[in-house]
Formats: sequence, C-alpha cells, structure tokens
Amino acid sequence: MVPVIALVGRPNVGKSTLFNRLTKTRDALVAEIAGLTRDRKYGQGKVGDHPFIVIDTGGISGEEEGIDEVMAAQSYQAMREADIVFFMVDVSAGITSGDRMIADYLRRSGKSAYLIANKIDGKNPDVVLGEFYELGMGDPLPIAAAHNRGITTLVDYVMDELHGPAPEAEEETGYYYGEDDEEFVHEALNVKGIKIAVVGRPNVGKSTLVNRFLGEDRVVVFDEAGTTRDSIYIPYERHGQEYTLIDTAGIRRRKNISEAAEKFSIIKTLQAIQDCNVCILVLDARTGIVEQDLHMLSFVLNSGRALVIAINKWDGMDADARARVKDEIDRRFDFLTYADMHFISALHGTGVGHLYESVDAAYASAMAKWQTNMLTRIMEDAISSHAPPVVRNRRPKPRYAHQGGSNPPIIVVHGNLVNELPEDYKRYLANTFRRILDIRGTPIRFEFRQGENPYAEVKKEVKHSSRRRAEAVERTGNKRRIKLEKARKQLKKNYRKPSTSK
Repeated sequence: MVPVIALVGRPNVGKSTLFNRLTKTRDALVAEIAGLTRDRKYGQGKVGDHPFIVIDTGGISGEEEGIDEVMAAQSYQAMREADIVFFMVDVSAGITSGDRMIADYLRRSGKSAYLIANKIDGKNPDVVLGEFYELGMGDPLPIAAAHNRGITTLVDYVMDELHGPAPEAEEETGYYYGEDDEEFVHEALNVKGIKIAVVGRPNVGKSTLVNRFLGEDRVVVFDEAGTTRDSIYIPYERHGQEYTLIDTAGIRRRKNISEAAEKFSIIKTLQAIQDCNVCILVLDARTGIVEQDLHMLSFVLNSGRALVIAINKWDGMDADARARVKDEIDRRFDFLTYADMHFISALHGTGVGHLYESVDAAYASAMAKWQTNMLTRIMEDAISSHAPPVVRNRRPKPRYAHQGGSNPPIIVVHGNLVNELPEDYKRYLANTFRRILDIRGTPIRFEFRQGENPYAEVKKEVKHSSRRRAEAVERTGNKRRIKLEKARKQLKKNYRKPSTSK
C-alpha cells in the first residue's frame, strides 16, 4: 500500500511550502497570508522505489468560526484518511493553545504522527526545540521548508521506519530540488479519464456542484464569495467511466482584485481551463448573465475546450423570473447553438445527473477521429450544394480536407484561393460539418492552406522578360526619334531660300 501523509498544523506554519517540496511541484499556493489553503489538496511524491501521497490542509487554530470551522473539518478528515501525520509547528512562534489541541487529538487518535519543527533557519535547535517536548509527540524533527533544509533527512527517516534503510546509492544522489532549480517536475495525482473543469464567477455554486458530483463534502462550501482559492483535482469513477473534477476559484472583474493571492488563484483557474477536456460554465440564475460571465465564456471558447453550460439556483424561482432568464440566454447566447444547457440546483441535486450525458457527448466529439476521404466527401457535397462566391474574378476551389488535431477538432482544407473565402462561407462549411458529423459541445477550428502555383516563378520570369523587352523597344524608339530630330534640325539649318530678285 502507498502510504498517505497528511500535513496539519496551525495556519501559516509552512504546510503548503512543505507540500511543494515533497511533491516537487508548485501546485499549492504559498504566501504570507494565514488561511490561504482551504481545501484538501493531494499530491504524489517518491523517494527511491517508494511512492507516497501527501495531503495539504488548511490550518487549525482551535477557535474556528464560520468558514474556518468548515476548513478545520477538512483537516480532520485528512487526518482520518492518512496513515502518517506530519504535525507542523512554528518554532519562531512557540507553543500555542492550537498546537496543544492538535497534539491531544493525535495522541487520542492513535495515528502514527511526527512533530515537524519548521522555520528553524537562523536559530539554535538546542534552544528553541526544548519547549516542544511538552506536547508529548516525541523528538521534534527540525526543518526549514522555505530553504529546503532538513527535508531529505525527514523523509528518509520516515521511509526507513516504513520500508527499512534505502541503498547507499540512493542516499547519495539526493531527492529534492534546490531553491534555485528552474525545472520542477509536475506529476498530478492519478489524473485520468475525462478532465472536467467547473468554472464561473465567485459564489455561483461551483464547489457545491463538485460535492454533488462526488456525493460527499470534498471541498469547502460556504456562503461567501472567494471561498475556493486553488484549483483542486479530484479523480473518481462513475459507472465504470473515469473522471477528474477540477474545482476552480471564481474570477472577478480586474478592478475588484487587490490581493496578490487572488491573482494567483485566477492564474490557476485559467491554467485549469487550458488543461481540461470539458468545461462546465456555471451561471447564477438569480443574478442573470453579467459581463464577467461573457468574459469567462470568451476565454473558454478561445481555449478551444468543449463546453457545457449549467444555470444554477434554478429551484425556488417563479415562472416569470425563469422566463426572463431564458429570454436573456436566448438573446446573449444565440451563437452557442452547439453547447448543451442545463437548468439545475446543485444544492438539491435537481438536473445534475443529466450533466454527465452532455459531458460525455462533448468529450466524444472533441476527441473524435475522422478519415480524410469522409471529410473530403462532406466538403464536396457542401460545395456542390452551395458553391464559393467569386473572389477577384476567380472562384476558390477547395480540393480536399483532412483532420489536423483534436480537443478541439481541427479540419484542414487545401485548395486554390481558399484563404480568400469570406467568413460567412467558412461558417457555412463549419455548420455543415457539425451537422453531418453530429458534433456536440465542442467548437470546430478550420485551417485553410492555399496551394502554391508550380509555374509562379516561370510566370514571374516571363513577366520580367516582357518588361525588359518593352523597355528596350522604348529606348530604341527614343534613340531613333532623337536622331531624326537632329537630322531635321540640321536640314533646316542648311536650307537656303531661293532668291526672288530679277
């Protein structure tokens, strides 16, 4: 069995920094802000031939209220799941009541726990570690996670207790990247199947929808905008099909963003959109469609990702309000004829199950493979039904089409003057391909490649030769005219009028 290690402790003791060190990633957001981490975040590490799983958690202070209480519940759940607990304390802050409460819980739970004394840099261990013995957690293991000190020793010590000493060759090679190393290896934990990113504005119900998909309180849900601050990857299986849900932070308008942590959260959200296969754009039916929803939709479409739209909080609305929302959707989303829309209630589960049908169909369309002869026949039938318009006294002639990529599907069209096709004719081709191939939920991208004329250089040379010949003829004619003019002047000068005298 692969051991599971949970990182727990008070807020801002360095759990996320240690998580990044153990997993060799920068997946966890790190900042000098207490309570930045809120959800359980899973990562994978390995020392020698021994892999392990790491869980980053939010802080436990012992005085939780509101959202902090929900975050603490996530931390306790991580401890129940874990085989080993790294209980982290801050040596610069000393022992607090929160540390005593966590130590008491770990002693009563019977978990295999290690006391990790972080932020030891610049301090004398013999002086600062003495007070932590009163927690009854054994010898404190000193580290400086921010400076990568003591982490290799820590993991080697834990792995030796689990699996026995590692070979000397592995011990000498070292395991962790230094602070100045540029390349970090990212290995997402069991990311497999269809990757679904749940995106939208803050407080539209994204985390509630994720928990409804999973059937458990996997991520923090609270009636407060900006509850989710990081992108959480959650692999699971449903009816034999593997999925990976990505819960993302909500994106607000730029003028409302002031904290640096929120800026990094938005970057994580945009990266999750580009990394996923299907995006579920969650809208709030009670606030209607706002400009920020359109900005989010624009980024999803530009990324080329398959799309499913979920209008949340549909329950409890009267008939007039629902009619207004539908009219607004028809007016502002009239160009999204290919994307499925679902009216749901993530809180009560109404209509959530039908999202899977649209997600599966959109993924199948985005990853479909088509043969070149079939795409060429569809294009020829479309041209025979409606020929391209004449451009510069010539009619474009598409020759054949083939597939150039997936997610999104890319269709490459070759021919003469295809770059000159007008936009409305390109839309006609896209709609024809979509209808015949039954493409749902994903945009189609076209690339038009115009063939080169093999006689272009010959024509250019003939043109240049003709021009040079004409210039030579013109120069010859000019010389003749000049010569004749000189002769005429000379004759006129030598001419004598006949005498008129008798």
